[in-house]
Amino acid sequence: MTDQATEREVGRARPRKEDARLITGQTNWTDNISVNGLLHMAILRSPMAHARITRVDVSPALERPGVIAAFSGADLAEGLGSLPCAWPVTEDIVLPDHPPIAVDEVRHAGDPVALVVARDRYAAADALEAIEVDYEPLPPVLDLEAALAQDSPLVHSDKGTNRCYVWPLKTGEAFDSVRERAEVTLTRRYHHQRLIPNAMEPRAVVVTPLAASGEYTLYSSTQVPHIVRVMMAVVTGIPEHKIRVVAPDVGGGFGSKLQVYGEEALALAVARRIGRPVKWTESRSEGYLATHHGRGMIQDIEIAANRDGKLLGLKVDLLVDMGAYLMLVTPGIPILGAFMYPAIYKMDSYDFTCTGIFTTRTPTDAYRGAGRPEATYAIERIMDDLAVELGLDPVELRRRNWIGHEEFPYTSIAGLTYDSGNYEAATDKALSLFDYDKLRAEQADRNRRGDSVRLGIGVSTYTEMCGLAPSRVLRDLRYAAGGWEAASIRMLPTGKVEVVTGTSPHGQGHVTCWSQIAADVLGVPFEDVEVVHGDTKASPQGMDTYGSRSLVVGGTAVHSAAEKVVAKARKVAAHLLEASEQDLDFSDGVFSVKGSPDARKTIQEVAFETFTSHDLPDGFEPTINAEHLIDPDNFSYPHGTHLCAVEVDTETGQTHIRSYVCVDDVGKVINPMIVEGQVHGGLAQGIAQALYEEAVYDDEGNLVSGTMTDYFVPSAADLPEFTTERTETPATSNPLGVKGVGEAGTIASTPAVVNAIVDALRPLGVQDIRMPCTPERVWRAVREAQA
Repeated sequence: MTDQATEREVGRARPRKEDARLITGQTNWTDNISVNGLLHMAILRSPMAHARITRVDVSPALERPGVIAAFSGADLAEGLGSLPCAWPVTEDIVLPDHPPIAVDEVRHAGDPVALVVARDRYAAADALEAIEVDYEPLPPVLDLEAALAQDSPLVHSDKGTNRCYVWPLKTGEAFDSVRERAEVTLTRRYHHQRLIPNAMEPRAVVVTPLAASGEYTLYSSTQVPHIVRVMMAVVTGIPEHKIRVVAPDVGGGFGSKLQVYGEEALALAVARRIGRPVKWTESRSEGYLATHHGRGMIQDIEIAANRDGKLLGLKVDLLVDMGAYLMLVTPGIPILGAFMYPAIYKMDSYDFTCTGIFTTRTPTDAYRGAGRPEATYAIERIMDDLAVELGLDPVELRRRNWIGHEEFPYTSIAGLTYDSGNYEAATDKALSLFDYDKLRAEQADRNRRGDSVRLGIGVSTYTEMCGLAPSRVLRDLRYAAGGWEAASIRMLPTGKVEVVTGTSPHGQGHVTCWSQIAADVLGVPFEDVEVVHGDTKASPQGMDTYGSRSLVVGGTAVHSAAEKVVAKARKVAAHLLEASEQDLDFSDGVFSVKGSPDARKTIQEVAFETFTSHDLPDGFEPTINAEHLIDPDNFSYPHGTHLCAVEVDTETGQTHIRSYVCVDDVGKVINPMIVEGQVHGGLAQGIAQALYEEAVYDDEGNLVSGTMTDYFVPSAADLPEFTTERTETPATSNPLGVKGVGEAGTIASTPAVVNAIVDALRPLGVQDIRMPCTPERVWRAVREAQA
């Protein structure tokens, strides 16, 4: 065993360990899994948004070739409970039952009504056509405001209302008082369209039963294997210790796989019923109906200020589309955003109210950013409008109101304590890279000339709360689980290292970053570290991956577990070197006696000596392995400034992003290459909301953008070159100084793009364009303004 190199791993742009296997096809996606006796499940889904089921006859499907079994909802109702909602945000929230498969009534197009099990997936899919279902149509519920009217049809007739909950947050001075003394008030209404997640890998489930012991292994393309395990026990009644959940290679999630889905429960129930392994893999069009959607809200925003631009208060009223059912964290998503509407600004009053509403559409839930992109969009859009009202440059208005770097830690009007930040530095760097003044001059020249292609500049300054964790805060928000995270380090006799993490990756680069963290603390080569994840048997403790928590919480747990290993190894090394612990130095993986550099032991040598246990301190347990569970005291708060320049053709409505600059502050960076990739991916999704994506329903509640032909996901060819840079103010809430980056690009980019489009067209009288800002909508906005 040799001494280790002294170059630090943290901060190096290491290519990802994971990628060689992924790009060469040596992957283990859930759909790749095949076991002896495997059967395939296909699900018949309602073509209607709202209807009573009067008859289901599955018997014709049983006559089809290769079919083993077929079940209606009534056939499977016994032994299947309601799917869980883990975030009942108010005491009086309306919590309807959510059966994994409908029995009496369907409440959105795509609701499961029956299923077939066959020897291959094609036979199962073909046999669905033979199932006979009679429906009695019921009126759909689609309009959020109309849904609250007394005479509205009800999504859940037994509940007597479509109102799910009302959640208020009022802090500081009363907003009515602030409004009275304000010199300027603006009110705006913004719409967030529904978005459909498009992970590269569709959802899939494989369940293998072991009849002799009553055990089940459930493979799922999920972000949350530990949560799925607990909830499957609750839904099916199978004891938790009899369920093993494995998340194999997972090809993206963006929040859509932060879920406990009915298909997981159905596959488990069917495997239990017939005693054979069962697989289900969704088609892409099926996923558009059945995978939860994101966003979907109306924002009524009022801002109060003085003529000099000083903000006084903000009032936010939300109408939020829950869809037909409450899924795992559906009600809590807009509540996460509730704390972010004041953003980086100082003010005296904040008044927030969120009303959740049931509709006969696919349920909504977490989608990249989860409530925080919506908040950032609202405040950054209305700040631009306020700047116009006051005759101020939009950057200058922000400067007059943001929290100064010398004021941290700072408790925002929403009650969060921001631990660190430097909004000035990020903005100055972005403006320099963007060449802001030159672009403004060009814009003014084009406007004077009446150019048909207008130039617009959009500004978005943001912060977000991520590292979703503090259990006591989650308790106060009525979230059912905690926010802790677990990691353990196993030092193997040969000197290699296994890191076991409770976070479950789906593309973020955990294996690489966790290896870098452990290698630095332990002083072992990066290549000698293996990371174990995503299996509740191999990694029994964890709270999984969402809310940009993996590095901030999970990575910190790895760091602390590695420090515990060093502390335990120090005791053994001191004994072997016949020195006191205080007389030992530890550097680059080597313990040495102060003043006697030749008296030394590497940490790998200590691991081997511990394995043999031939010469350990008296009473010392023969292991230097360690685990650490962490429950942070605070969130982390990345921030940044994004600037976008667009050219808008007023004759065609076409928008072209000419320049995009973002400077993000994500604290200490573990791997800059991975950070860059996360930012690029986030920008793509935020720009997609601004320009391309929308789940469109017709008047009957049918999803008419249910394929990639109708739902526009941008490709690389549709996106600009990005200029990305960073500033660095380390977090003070964790020993790594990290803040999280997974959602930053999505949060900041949408308002930057829309602000730029409106800025380009404001001289023509355009004040707002509803997202996505398609060429047709832009063209119509120009024509209506001219009229």
